[in-house]
Amino acid sequence: MKCSHFIIYAVLLLVSLAACRKDDIIIYMEEEIISVRPTQSEAVGMYILCEGNMGSNKCTLDYLDLSDSLQVTYQRNIYAERNPNEVKELGDVGNDAKIYGSQLWLVINCSNKVEVCRAKDARKLAKIDIPNCRYLAFHKGFAYVSSYVGPVAVSGDAPLGQVYKIDTLTHQIVGRINVGYQPDELAVLGDRLYVANSGGYRVPDYDRTVSVINLQTFEEERKIDVVPNLHRIRTDQYGQLWVTSRGNNINEPARLLWLIPDNNGQMQPAGSLNLQVSDLCIVGDSLYYISRDTKSYGIINVRTHSVISDTLSSAPELAKVKMPYGIIVNPNGRDFYVMDAKNYVSSGELLHFLADGTFDYKVRTGDIPAHATFVMKSKKN
Repeated sequence: MKCSHFIIYAVLLLVSLAACRKDDIIIYMEEEIISVRPTQSEAVGMYILCEGNMGSNKCTLDYLDLSDSLQVTYQRNIYAERNPNEVKELGDVGNDAKIYGSQLWLVINCSNKVEVCRAKDARKLAKIDIPNCRYLAFHKGFAYVSSYVGPVAVSGDAPLGQVYKIDTLTHQIVGRINVGYQPDELAVLGDRLYVANSGGYRVPDYDRTVSVINLQTFEEERKIDVVPNLHRIRTDQYGQLWVTSRGNNINEPARLLWLIPDNNGQMQPAGSLNLQVSDLCIVGDSLYYISRDTKSYGIINVRTHSVISDTLSSAPELAKVKMPYGIIVNPNGRDFYVMDAKNYVSSGELLHFLADGTFDYKVRTGDIPAHATFVMKSKKN
């Protein structure tokens, strides 16, 4: 009698588990092969981090295989397949992706974590817990991650942000420091780390500073007053910093600014262009930019600070992009990729253009493709 009760219980348990399993949404990896013009490049692949709409828990990682000169293979949602023991997917809102050495680092903003994977196959190495993390920078064996610290909420009481310092070998947090309010992108120039503070949660009282951190002492030396609501910050080959501002929607328009050293070697604002820049990529003398709000594109000469083109391509495919969300330029061939977020809640697209602006191909991505990083050929000794 006891045995029959046990068998009935076991059967009911199995049925229950099977029913629960049917409720799980499992997104399997998909592959798409695309014929392309013969090319030669130092890039053998590219990871694309798709943000996923906030609250949807649909951040995914895609991979563009560029190792074959006659065709490319696009792999959608590779993280789950490469890491079958991980619960769910990557998490909520992918905010940055970079390769440092043999490691791929992924910032997952609303899931409050940084995932570290092997760059060669995206297999997970570590998870680092950082609240409301935003962007990455690297220098001499350490990763630096900006953090809003507080919860995702607009509030006049939103706390100062921080920069976390992480050992890239042990993946341990070894320090953190206060900066401005709601810090976004970071850039390393010499032995200084420059942090663009937005103050986005404290609207209309935006922050307007760039924090300067001495990387030898890991202390904030000073703040540079710029303009309200900063976002992106990048360096160029001339030792300049390029910073974007979203403006304040009142009396400060969105701008693209450059900073140069003064007579004492300290970076100071030197000029600006009245451009709304959502994302940018600097290769050589050229700064490629896109704008979400104005759906515009262009190229700026960083040496002369002048706009040399108000478009990236005359191809009709570029004009059909619904929501330009990200751009990345191959540092070798100058061919480039534009990421289209479409309607934010369904699949986006990745469009490839040759260096002269000729349209090459496009492919479906995960939701909100936004951040990309190249995998380069290994250097042989």
